[in-house]
Amino acid sequence: MDLTVVEACTIGDAWFQCLEKALVEGRTYRIQQGSFEGTHRKEIPLVAIIIRNPGVRPLRPDVPMGVPAPTTDDVIEAYMSYLMTAARQENEEYTYGEDLAAQIDEVIKRYKRGVDTNQLCMTIGNRSSIYLKDPPCLRMVDTRVQDGRLNFIVYFRSWDLWGGFPTNLGGLQLLKEYMAEEIGVKDGCLIAFSKGLHLYEHCWDLARMVLRMPLE
Repeated sequence: MDLTVVEACTIGDAWFQCLEKALVEGRTYRIQQGSFEGTHRKEIPLVAIIIRNPGVRPLRPDVPMGVPAPTTDDVIEAYMSYLMTAARQENEEYTYGEDLAAQIDEVIKRYKRGVDTNQLCMTIGNRSSIYLKDPPCLRMVDTRVQDGRLNFIVYFRSWDLWGGFPTNLGGLQLLKEYMAEEIGVKDGCLIAFSKGLHLYEHCWDLARMVLRMPLE
């Protein structure tokens, strides 16, 4: 697996770059198990995304007129609340918040003591998660306060570039800003890794429209 590195100024910039890389350079394969089984994906097999100024508004990407937006400000705010809410609904096998909520409070509390540490990594899932039909995609939200700024380093085992990426990173950025304010530091970088950043077949033409590429 070759590593693709994306360096971006904003979340929108990162999204546009990844759309182009998925369409032009991504491997195409048929989904044998998981969401939209039997259809195809274009996937960046291994990617590292470094976003230097993730707090630039709007957090949602701006798309050309006539193209349905992949997310909205309201959806991003709701996702941030979801990350912080421990309650699980009856129809949910898991939520990120049930794992993250208590860890968020602990990370804030320990950083407020002024400790310079790299131990404060928040994890999602457990040894039973592998038996779920759809295991959690987001598995880790690592943190580091350095030079007076809170940085997030996140890992997605599998990541939907159209339906997930903009909302996920927008919500994580809002969470990071909240935590930075509680800790008393500035906002820092947002860094994301995935071994499967993909674009589903039904989104290929939408991505081409966003990038103003010819439709196929």
